[in-house]
Amino acid sequence: MFEQLGLIGCGLMGGSFALALKKAGLVKRVVGYSKSPSTTERARQMGVIDVEAPSALLAVSGADLVLLAVPVAATEPTFKAIRHLVRGDTLIMDVGSTKREVIDAARRVLRDQVGMFVPAHPIAGKELAGVEHADPNLYAGRQVILTPIERTLTVQLNKAQAVWTALGCHVKQMSPEAHDAAYAAVSHLPHMIAFALVNAIKSQPQGDEFLSLAGPGFRDFSRIAASDPSIWRDILVSNKEELLAQSKHFQRALHAFEVAIKAGNPDALEALIDQASSTRAHWRMTAIKPQS
Repeated sequence: MFEQLGLIGCGLMGGSFALALKKAGLVKRVVGYSKSPSTTERARQMGVIDVEAPSALLAVSGADLVLLAVPVAATEPTFKAIRHLVRGDTLIMDVGSTKREVIDAARRVLRDQVGMFVPAHPIAGKELAGVEHADPNLYAGRQVILTPIERTLTVQLNKAQAVWTALGCHVKQMSPEAHDAAYAAVSHLPHMIAFALVNAIKSQPQGDEFLSLAGPGFRDFSRIAASDPSIWRDILVSNKEELLAQSKHFQRALHAFEVAIKAGNPDALEALIDQASSTRAHWRMTAIKPQS
């Protein structure tokens, strides 16, 4: 059990983590800080945190577990704000969707203390942001990717593995580079495509009428276009090289469909659709199996 969680960022991800720790009996006290005082106050009223801290620095004072649940671009300033009161045995984690930029910030700021930091990416969330949507079951049954570096302390890595496992997560380790490449393909690019598609429809003179006629397929496909703009702005920029590489792959695949349609070649079009359908069906079968 942890004596105190210092929570920096009391929104959906951070709030859900605090509630999950409390539900599992893994923490005695949660001290929270958010940039918006109203968010911190609301988090206390909801029982997400026990104590409101006036600053990020004071939120980590005395904490043996610290979670940074802030936009990726805010990671480095947050490290700078808390480094002077971080204890020598404190486990520090984040929940950022990209890892290399976060790790670079940790190296620059934490320096000799960087071994206490275990970069983490829980594959969970909602399109609705804010502490009001915090859920103690958000992480249950979900995958969590840890991306330790060469200086990560084994004892801290083991603690991180244990706490996420105790929350019902399937924990996997990857290098930061492999993580960012993979999630550019399966998360960041799909979000960018959803944003672009909705904007493309809306920009047309009959866009509103088209949207009014959309059914469940469009609803499911475009759901992630409702995601928090500031969070996804930071994610797309921070992983731009991998994202742009994946975008080129997508453009080539889209072009293949366009060529088949222009040529009026139903066999080629069916082959492309069949390839995607088979891949998706196989993924659906394998993705539901628990992962270690």
